[in-house]
Amino acid sequence: MNNSFESLLNEEQSVARKRIVVLTGAGVSAESGVATFRDEGGLWQQYDWQRMASVEGWEESPAEVLEFYNMRRRDLLEVQPNKAHLLLAELEKHYDVTIITQNIDNLHERAGSTDVLHLHGEITKVTSSVDRDDPDCIKELPLEVPLCMGDKAADGSQLRPYVVWFGESVPMFEVAIPLVREADILIVIGTSLTVYPAASLVRFAPPAAEKYIINPGLSYDPYDTHLSDNFEHIREKATVGMAMLVERLQGRMDTETRNISVDQCNQWEYMSHESHGLTRIQGA
Repeated sequence: MNNSFESLLNEEQSVARKRIVVLTGAGVSAESGVATFRDEGGLWQQYDWQRMASVEGWEESPAEVLEFYNMRRRDLLEVQPNKAHLLLAELEKHYDVTIITQNIDNLHERAGSTDVLHLHGEITKVTSSVDRDDPDCIKELPLEVPLCMGDKAADGSQLRPYVVWFGESVPMFEVAIPLVREADILIVIGTSLTVYPAASLVRFAPPAAEKYIINPGLSYDPYDTHLSDNFEHIREKATVGMAMLVERLQGRMDTETRNISVDQCNQWEYMSHESHGLTRIQGA
């Protein structure tokens, strides 16, 4: 194949492959049976977050905190990715997809998504209780294996869950910002957009990007014109809303594929003839 022709073809394919950035929250995993935090009957109505998810709680009663997270780790063994997780993974066939999730479970990865950024850590991992973000201390721990008092990190400290507790920094937030800035399409699913700094990520999306929120209820302050004026709100749960949006994106992609411009076709044809030493005569 002529190098120029191949270069043009690769360029067209690259242009057609848009970048989707997805911000997911607890509402996505809830449909798999993962308990949420703030909803009716959620974890923070059953447990004191100040004891279970803060540095102060850890320092006061680490064994109690470990049992809380061991319970959540065991629960994760009983659930499976749902249709929303699977549809997001399927989008990778046609788009460059990055998922930025507030969830600490591994359901996106189990569904097949290959580019997942966890803002608030991962419950499948453990780390140092002295330096949470020390890469030498972060390691996977199988969900069926409990995390116990006396388990040591590489630095000799007690192992703790690799999650972000209340009052701790969110280092992945700075990593997420440039990803959102590159989005052609931004999809927000299953989050109330009330947890900061994660909720502020939507403000970094390019003005020209398509923006969607999938959530059954009003997921933002109606007086926040940045959200109300710039986002299309699909008022459905994650599985239903994602199916609707994927159908729309697929229909548009099929149309765009069928409607390759005449100029592009002519250019490809001309370059193909040229590569064989032929000259295309217009109007012949």
